[in-house]
Amino acid sequence: MDKKNALRAGALAAGTTLMMLLMSSPALALTPDDGDDPGPGLSVIETLGLFVVAPIGLFLLIGGLVWVLDGSTDRHPKAKGKAKTKAAVKAS
Repeated sequence: MDKKNALRAGALAAGTTLMMLLMSSPALALTPDDGDDPGPGLSVIETLGLFVVAPIGLFLLIGGLVWVLDGSTDRHPKAKGKAKTKAAVKAS
């Protein structure tokens, strides 16, 4: 990539980032909207349980169900070449 294209790509990335930052207005998050009725906040343990423990538990549950209910019988990788087994070598 030559210098001109790199400069153009950098300017495009910087411009896009700047526009995204200007269009999002985090200051408006402080003013409540009509109909907002926030409940009580979560404790640290509730937050960790909801956003850390629950996803890991769901992942393990789904993985365990897939593992248990999988009906595959062929678990060994296939040989890449025509390798002789011990029985075939003895028969020769």
